[in-house]
Amino acid sequence: MDDKTLLEIKNLKKYFPVKGVKGPGVQAVENVSFSIKKGETLGLVGESGCGKTTLGRTILRLYEPTSGEIIYDGKTIYSGGVNMPLLDKQGKQVLDKDGSPIMREGKKIAVDMMPYRRKMQIIFQDPSASLDPRMTVGEIIGEAIDIHKLASDKKEREEMIKSLLSRVGLNTEHANRFPHEFSGGQQQRVGIARALAVKPEFIVCDEPISALDVSIQSQIVNMLEDMQNDLGLTYLFIAHDLSVVRHISSRIGVMYLGSLVELGESYELNKHPMHPYTKTLLSAVPVPDPEISHSRQRIVLQGDIPSPMNPPKGCRFHTRCPYAKPECAESVPEFKEYDKGHWAACHLLG
Repeated sequence: MDDKTLLEIKNLKKYFPVKGVKGPGVQAVENVSFSIKKGETLGLVGESGCGKTTLGRTILRLYEPTSGEIIYDGKTIYSGGVNMPLLDKQGKQVLDKDGSPIMREGKKIAVDMMPYRRKMQIIFQDPSASLDPRMTVGEIIGEAIDIHKLASDKKEREEMIKSLLSRVGLNTEHANRFPHEFSGGQQQRVGIARALAVKPEFIVCDEPISALDVSIQSQIVNMLEDMQNDLGLTYLFIAHDLSVVRHISSRIGVMYLGSLVELGESYELNKHPMHPYTKTLLSAVPVPDPEISHSRQRIVLQGDIPSPMNPPKGCRFHTRCPYAKPECAESVPEFKEYDKGHWAACHLLG
């Protein structure tokens, strides 16, 4: 892993307007900020519907952000919307009388993404739905090669396709088959080969193993790790399974209802979780030891997940938090660093 920051997002928001409904609509991603270093794997976990996939697609600008900033390899590929800090002529933040930064509506900057499509790719969750059933595997993988003009002639194109199939563990004759002729694990390998076709630097792995058999999951995870070592790839690995995320990730972020509530080194976050929601998720992870399993205290949350169209005021988790206090319902907790590299957003932490 390099010390160079490859991707940085600041106060990223993504809202989906709802026809006939006043207000911002579905607040899928709310003020998320983090960075990923070159060669690193950042794991992202949380309940279904918490905004993990939306965040990944918004970073790639498959969904246009509502506001915030996306910086890739030092270049701003998106900036704008509300909640941009007001700066003076020296570039310093302008503060209000109470010392808080004055925010304004920023000028929108959205660069052409075509050059970045080669650098930033995605592996989709459902391989059968992400592959065109009318195209052969060779056509699916070769499409990106054609769009970006990566092959000088037909022979080089075919050699590139064969090499990609071999890298993901498929036979070269599979290039002439259609997606429905493959198993789920093989279809996902085709999806991975398609992502690799343009020689990317950064890949969003959107729950790449959740639709696969357990016996195949470990093969895909090991293959992703091998590719990272061989090609120097950087991953945002989205998943539900904390044990898998803990295995593959150097750092882990925890999302709840569109917000990032904790972020830290994989070992540190698993051994010393700070946020009550993270503790709840970790208490649900099975342990292959009956004695340890029976001695552990399972934390069961009460109530339902609030609607992202009308999220609670203050801390979004306070309606289900067993330790919530009045302050939690009044103000949004600051996402700040409590230990080195360990960030959290919780009023209980002081």
